[in-house]
Amino acid sequence: MADAHEKTEDPTAKKTADARKKGQIARSRELSTTLVLVGSAVGFLLVGEQIARAIFQVTQRTFTLSRDETYDITHMFQAWGYAFETISMPVLLYLVMALVAAVYGSIALGGYNFSWKSAAFKGSKMSPIAGFKRMFGVNGLVELLKAIAKFVVVATMAYVSLITFQDEALHLDMEIYPRNLFHAMDLIAWAFLFMCLALIPIAAFDVPYQTWKHNKEMKMTKQEVKDERKNSEGDPQVKGRIRKLQYQAAAKRMMQEVPKADVVVTNPTHYSVALKYDQKGDRAPTVVAKGGDALAMHIRKIAGAHGVPIVSAPPLARAIFHTTEADQEIPEKLFMAVAQVLAYVYQVKAFKNGKAKRPPPLRSDLPIPPEMRY
Repeated sequence: MADAHEKTEDPTAKKTADARKKGQIARSRELSTTLVLVGSAVGFLLVGEQIARAIFQVTQRTFTLSRDETYDITHMFQAWGYAFETISMPVLLYLVMALVAAVYGSIALGGYNFSWKSAAFKGSKMSPIAGFKRMFGVNGLVELLKAIAKFVVVATMAYVSLITFQDEALHLDMEIYPRNLFHAMDLIAWAFLFMCLALIPIAAFDVPYQTWKHNKEMKMTKQEVKDERKNSEGDPQVKGRIRKLQYQAAAKRMMQEVPKADVVVTNPTHYSVALKYDQKGDRAPTVVAKGGDALAMHIRKIAGAHGVPIVSAPPLARAIFHTTEADQEIPEKLFMAVAQVLAYVYQVKAFKNGKAKRPPPLRSDLPIPPEMRY
């Protein structure tokens, strides 16, 4: 049987969203470092020779002065402008490549996310005890193994590059100046790229490890899931109590309206619907109260105590009960049936007052559309 405090549940959407707001997302420093280095190495390989040629031109121009330029105090400012104009474009192109690699490296795992909470000062990070736990825990061991692996693969690739370019490097002094300088720069760029590419296996291991580690840290206990569901959706017991109180309040308001009704249409045992019609107004008959079972009996009891006519019309009572809420007008399709009930009620009232003859019994086949029969 699993421990109640064991984190076995996947994180909820709310916890994941809250974690992102706090900056707690999966990140891989190895992936970021590898992408930045590889991007920089590729950029250096593409524009490194241009930078070298620009530096060579600036150096050559600076140290090659005519007699007039030697005595011209404004020449220094002209040299600065020439140096900036010559070097700025290739250097700027290289910096843009490195910047793109750095930005993509930081969001490659976890996506873009900025949080002031993660950047804020935390005293817990200054705790020596927490620091020792990080150093000598599982995470510290993994970081140590990655550091050793990086040293081994980079050293191995450096040795392989040295052996590969050994003959070319030893014959640089036999090449024409300044071509030998550019050739040396090219060898350095390729060696740098190879050593950076050697870090890819380390990043390939670190990405799934960091994802797994982050998911493990985000796991929740069953109780945490229940508590969060209660906080976000509301305690079911509290919600049930609220619904009960709301129902009681609505029922109380409806019972206060029953004495004002013109007629109560019944099932007669399961449903009761109290209707009110203002003959001087322009509204259709309105449901002032309705209920089933015990509440239906209570409506009939109040109606009987206040002299409100009670008419048994089961199909009509069910149709109104299922299609109309309290304080709503009856559907247009029930106008004819309700009109016959109200006419019957008015005739009975007139008969009791001695103003009309006894009306015939209410028809049992009231005009109720088939789609409104329940």
